[in-house]
Amino acid sequence: MTSQSQGIQQLLQAEKMAKDKLEEAKKRKGKRLKQAKEEAMAETDQYRMQREKEFHLKQSKMMGSQSHLSDEIEDQTLEKIKELNRSYNNCMESVIKQLLSMVCDLKADVHVNYRATK
Repeated sequence: MTSQSQGIQQLLQAEKMAKDKLEEAKKRKGKRLKQAKEEAMAETDQYRMQREKEFHLKQSKMMGSQSHLSDEIEDQTLEKIKELNRSYNNCMESVIKQLLSMVCDLKADVHVNYRATK
């Protein structure tokens, strides 16, 4: 009987040891999963930061080129305005003289289509 109870005792101890090992393995697995999750989060954060940095570089490059184009258009516009002002100043006097001569020098002629009625 004692040998039987010893055998049962050994079985219970073996069962308890197996249960402890199983729980320990579950804890290790849980830790490893948590660690893997943290590593994955760190990796995704790093990747996201890298992509955002690249995006900002491209965006600043595009905005820089757009501001350059804007400056170029502004310069062209100012140059065109200056050219038009020079042209205005050069031609203003002659145009005014032409207008005044057309208005003031009237020729009183009878129109071709006018019919004299008696």
